[in-house]
Amino acid sequence: MIELNKIYCVDCVKFMKNLPVNFVDLTVTSPPYDNIRNYNGFRFDVEAIAKELFRVTKKGGVVVWVVGDKINNGNRTLTSFRQALLFQEIGFNVHDVMIYKKKNTPFMRSNAYTNCFEFMFVFSKGKPKTFNPLKVPTARNGIEFVPVNRGADGTYKKVKKELKKEKIKENIWEYAVGLGGTTKDRIAFGHPAVFPEKLAEDHILTWTNEGDLVFDPMCGSGTTCKMAKINNRKFIGVDISKEYCEIARERIKKVKIQKKLC
Repeated sequence: MIELNKIYCVDCVKFMKNLPVNFVDLTVTSPPYDNIRNYNGFRFDVEAIAKELFRVTKKGGVVVWVVGDKINNGNRTLTSFRQALLFQEIGFNVHDVMIYKKKNTPFMRSNAYTNCFEFMFVFSKGKPKTFNPLKVPTARNGIEFVPVNRGADGTYKKVKKELKKEKIKENIWEYAVGLGGTTKDRIAFGHPAVFPEKLAEDHILTWTNEGDLVFDPMCGSGTTCKMAKINNRKFIGVDISKEYCEIARERIKKVKIQKKLC
């Protein structure tokens, strides 16, 4: 029997085989792509993971796959796109291709522009059942005359229209990285690649409602699980590294302490 709201230290493919079909509402994860960093020597089988994710994801559920590419001697691997095409072949819809832009990336290149982003592929099993769009203020709002229906002479007819105070956020999301930006949890940086808490939270708020189940099959330092708990979602985290599982558990314990103090 799988218990919710726990971190499991096990191979994620083996673990998912014990999950029921159509079980998970949302997965937010970042795989160890292209061996850019050393994850305690562990490797992953992307095809097996993708197939199991499709099986355990509910109809209308979403997988957010945060991934980038290694650059070998000026040649980008395009591993990210190969993985996206694999998910599509397995049966997922590529619902969106989003960008995670890093505000303060240190990775400079001598003969190319600074590489400051990763992809956030949003895969869905059919049409997403939940979409709670994040909104941002508009530059202008109120009643204005706006151009519509361009005529044959090239001129526009203007009509009075109310401009809204907010609009749906664009699909390029920008976050600061490092201590204080990614997280304030110093312990999290015992993992070599921590993504921002706000990134995980923004996807959780967008694609789920309170009480839904959020999953991270390669949970690393536990960011997805921590933000699921903070936002009243159930969670399951899995990682094959005992060291990273302990970091994740420690971070999640602190959420309980912080809530008691509030």
